[in-house]
Amino acid sequence: MNDINALYSLWCEKAAIDPDLKKELSSIDGKAEEINDRFYRNLEFGTAGLRGIIGAGTNRMNVYTVNQATQGLASYLLSEYDSPSVAIAYDSRIKSTDFAKSAAGVLAGNGIKVYIYPELVPTPMLSFAVRELKCKGGIIITASHNPAEYNGYKCYDPEGYQMTDEAAARTYDFIQKTDMFSGVKSMDFDKAVESGLVEYIGDDIVQKFYDCVEKCCLSKDITARTDLRVIYTPLNGTGNKHVRAMLKRIGIRNVSVVKEQENPDGNFPTCPYPNPEIKQVFECAVKMTEQEKADLLLATDPDCDRVGIAVLDNGEYKLMTGNEVGVLLAEYLLSRRMELGTLPKNAVVVKSFVTTDLVDVVCKKYGASVKKLLTGFKYIGEYITELEAKGEADRFIVGMEESYGYLSGIHARDKDAVVASTLICEMAAYYKEKGISLYEKMQEIYSEHGYYLNRVESFEFKGKTGMEKMAQIMERLRNNRPSSVAGYEVLEVSDYKKSETLCCKTGSVTRIDLPKSNVLSFALEKANGVIIRPSGTEPKIKAYFTARGKIMDEAEKIFASLSEDMKQYLK
Repeated sequence: MNDINALYSLWCEKAAIDPDLKKELSSIDGKAEEINDRFYRNLEFGTAGLRGIIGAGTNRMNVYTVNQATQGLASYLLSEYDSPSVAIAYDSRIKSTDFAKSAAGVLAGNGIKVYIYPELVPTPMLSFAVRELKCKGGIIITASHNPAEYNGYKCYDPEGYQMTDEAAARTYDFIQKTDMFSGVKSMDFDKAVESGLVEYIGDDIVQKFYDCVEKCCLSKDITARTDLRVIYTPLNGTGNKHVRAMLKRIGIRNVSVVKEQENPDGNFPTCPYPNPEIKQVFECAVKMTEQEKADLLLATDPDCDRVGIAVLDNGEYKLMTGNEVGVLLAEYLLSRRMELGTLPKNAVVVKSFVTTDLVDVVCKKYGASVKKLLTGFKYIGEYITELEAKGEADRFIVGMEESYGYLSGIHARDKDAVVASTLICEMAAYYKEKGISLYEKMQEIYSEHGYYLNRVESFEFKGKTGMEKMAQIMERLRNNRPSSVAGYEVLEVSDYKKSETLCCKTGSVTRIDLPKSNVLSFALEKANGVIIRPSGTEPKIKAYFTARGKIMDEAEKIFASLSEDMKQYLK
């Protein structure tokens, strides 16, 4: 505790030049628990960068932790490249603009050219700028859909996806060698702009991004003539200007915006947890429908890389899951391109391995293959880059994660709610002209292929022994795998830590060509399945269930039995 008190005293001396931090540091004087929480560790830096509560201390997001990370990034880039440049973007969260400008000043202080957006923009536009401006790295200040008191700092590599494990590890080494107060080279932001070391990204880049998104569209003639009615909420984030611009471009004129959630506001007053996966974010939009009905309710998260929808069906707005939207996009893009004669023979849809297997069934219908990757959209970005390097980028149809992230087109290497929102609205207009809603189209797909129910359950293991207990459970599952779950025979076991898939009937083993990960997947008969994945940062194991039935009630019963049976293995 003495070391923590010394650190606290140092911050009171050094960081008190920031009025907000000075006030906070003064308010916790003599409060051991408050001081300890802020200083007992440094924010961890990894492939997802930094993320934490905004405030004073080494365990908080502030200009000092941001500057230290940026100095580490600058040192890494200078060790790897001659004359590197970096693109920077930021969202609507508290302190995002300050953190972005402070990071730009550190990079400029190290002689690194910076391109920064003059206003908040969606995360995929940072990915686009990195590639378009041929930068060696990128920074975006965002905490995605975390609560309002959080902010974050994510780094991107030259290809436009999030920093790889190797690059993150090397950057972290440099960060650890950087003294937070005396080891950072910095330059005043305005002086850096005057000197030319910091340059604002122009509207030409924004328009090029729009052009690339528009090229992904397949039915602009239909969207222009179909009176699709949309209520949109950017959840007080970055999507407002850009999603609306794209909907206007493709001819969707009847778009209303939720006023309470329209303008940027890092406090997120109507939904402190601004996550399009949850029902509450649509409450304001649903209330608007009392005055004006809409075919579709659309919500993008604060950094506009994920999107959720609710669809009008028989007078009720029904939320679609991330899996269902992914299936609908695959069905629409594959069927429409086949109809237009533009579907390549070797088309590929890319998904995380916890995304619904119904995608695979849909792809098989159209002769497309499915590439399954680990969770994390950077893996999808890497795969697209590999396709592009082989001259096969045209094969890529869409990439998706069950957690509401999608990408079509190769303009970005991260999930993109601008292009996803555009295609979802186009798809809704296409089916509306045929007389059906997206919800009804989803029911048609279920009727054709069976009802795939995908649910996630978390099992917590608290206390100091929690992580040890999880390791024991995973080892036990590896060494004593179940032969059946809830009466459904285990057909295959995929061990992503060993990088192999075992066929239980023949005993044959095939290699999994993916980075190693502590994950076990059990493929069961009748298209059911369970995937077990422990968290690497908290004492929690997640179980991803797939239950397939002819109707929803049957799938619900199968899920309940799978869930109940798996509990014996997860305790």
